[in-house]
Amino acid sequence: KAMCSGRLQTALLVAGYFVYLLVGAAVFQALERTAERQEKRAAAQMKEAFLQNFTQLTVAEMEQFMADLIEAIQNGVYPVGNESQFEESNWDFSNSFFFAGTVVSTIGYGTLHPKTAGGQIFCVFFALFGIPLNIVFLHRVGKMLSLLCKKLGKFLYEKGMRKKKIKFLTLLFFLATGILVFLCLPSVFFQITEGWSYSEGIYFAFITLSTIGFGDYVVGKQSDRKYFSYYRVLVAIWILFGLAWIALLFNL
Repeated sequence: KAMCSGRLQTALLVAGYFVYLLVGAAVFQALERTAERQEKRAAAQMKEAFLQNFTQLTVAEMEQFMADLIEAIQNGVYPVGNESQFEESNWDFSNSFFFAGTVVSTIGYGTLHPKTAGGQIFCVFFALFGIPLNIVFLHRVGKMLSLLCKKLGKFLYEKGMRKKKIKFLTLLFFLATGILVFLCLPSVFFQITEGWSYSEGIYFAFITLSTIGFGDYVVGKQSDRKYFSYYRVLVAIWILFGLAWIALLFNL
């Protein structure tokens, strides 16, 4: 009964956690998408005006254009390519879910952030409740993985192995498996999808899972590459379970 109750609690926690992220993603998308569309239109008009008059601009007008361009880039609007690229939203559902995941995991790359008053206020409350929920989620998943450690240890003990050796081998097994699953293999995936070198993929994976999150490398941000739907959702799920693996290593 206790085991069934524990499994039910875990299932409800995991379901509740992902529902929380889905709801957060939907709200961020609803609050930010219209404002972003307006910013992109303004950036497109600024670019068009510059291309028409750049030979006649004064130094002051050129400096103003540069200041406006820098502000647009800081707001996540990159005025490059044709007009159709301006219609691609940073706040589609995949990007919004990815953003919600980076908020509750405290990675915070800084390349995408809410700019409307409603989005900023919602982000405060979303993080306020989401970060503790994320800690509970990681603790529960880490606990589940530690049960696998115990089963592995019990199996080795029944084979006549000493406890100290079992502890060492268990730690080594989960360390090696985690490095392969959460660092090495994803880096190959990032190398193919993003066009990064393998070392850049490793660097991004480590900086992300350690929650340092510099923001110098972020997935799905290159305008010249085509990404499949829900690419960033998959990356967000990888981050969450990667953090659970790190929590397990600390427990071990």
